[in-house]
Amino acid sequence: MPQPIIQTENVTYVYSAGTPFERPALRGVTFAAERGEYVGIIGHTGSGKSTFAQLLNALLTPTTGRVLLDGRDVNESKKSRHECRFRVGLVFQFPEYQLFEETVARDIAFGPKNMGLPQREIDERVAEAAAFVGLTDADLEKSPFDLSGGQKRRAAIAGVIAMRPEVLILDEPTAGLDPRGCESLLTNIDEYRRKLGATVFVVSHSMEEVARRADRITVFMDGTTPLDGTPAEVFAHGAELREMGLSIPKPARIAERLRALGLDLPQGLFTTEAVRDAVVQLTVNN
Repeated sequence: MPQPIIQTENVTYVYSAGTPFERPALRGVTFAAERGEYVGIIGHTGSGKSTFAQLLNALLTPTTGRVLLDGRDVNESKKSRHECRFRVGLVFQFPEYQLFEETVARDIAFGPKNMGLPQREIDERVAEAAAFVGLTDADLEKSPFDLSGGQKRRAAIAGVIAMRPEVLILDEPTAGLDPRGCESLLTNIDEYRRKLGATVFVVSHSMEEVARRADRITVFMDGTTPLDGTPAEVFAHGAELREMGLSIPKPARIAERLRALGLDLPQGLFTTEAVRDAVVQLTVNN
C-alpha cells in the first residue's frame, strides 16, 4: 500500500493551554490522505476544521501527536516546517489577510521568490497561476486592495498555486462568490489537481459543493472526526448528521422525500444528476 502524502497521528491541539482560557480544539485525530485525493472537510464553526488545516501546513504545532508529510514529522525542525509550507499550500478563509504587496503580480510572486527560484521561472509561475484562477494581465498590475472580494480570493489562491504545492488546502474558497464564480473557481482547482496530481482539501459549509467533487468527506465535530468516507457513505448517515446540526445535500433530501412517497430509489443519491437519472430509470422501467 502506498505511503500517504500527509497524515496525522493521534493529534490534539489546545488553545491557551495551562491558562483559565484553555480550550481543546482537536482531540486525538488520526487521519491519512493519498496523493491526488480530493478531501472535503465539513463541520460547524468551532468544530476544529481550520485548526486541522493549519496543523497540516505547520502553522500550528500539535499539543500532542504528529503530522507527517511523506512519512516525515513536519515539526521535527525549523527547516522541516519551512519546507512543509512550500509543499502544503494553505489558502485562508479571508483572502484579504493573505495579500500585502504593491501589485497582484508581486503578491503571487512572493512564494516562488522565497523558494529561491530564478526570475524567469518566477515570471512563468505567476503567469501560469494567474491563468489558472482567471486573473487577467490587467489584474496583475493592480493593487490587490483594489480588487473585488472574488478577485482577492482568486489572487490569494494564485499566490499559493504559484508554489506548486503537492497538497492544496482551501478554507471556504467559494464564500461570497456567486454561483458562476463558485463553479469557475472549483473547476480551476480541479484542473490544478489533475495537472499536478496534487492532493486537495476543501473546508466548506456547502454540502452540495463537497458532495459533487470530493472523493472523500471527513466530518469534524468537537475536535473529533465521527464520520469519514466517500460522499455516499457519509451522507447515508443523514440522521447522525442532523443530530450534529449538519444537513445533507438538497438532492439527497429530495431522494429521501421521494422514497417516503413510495418511489423505489437506490441509496447513495446525493447529486442532482444522480437523482434525475434514478427517477428517469424508474420511469423507463415502469
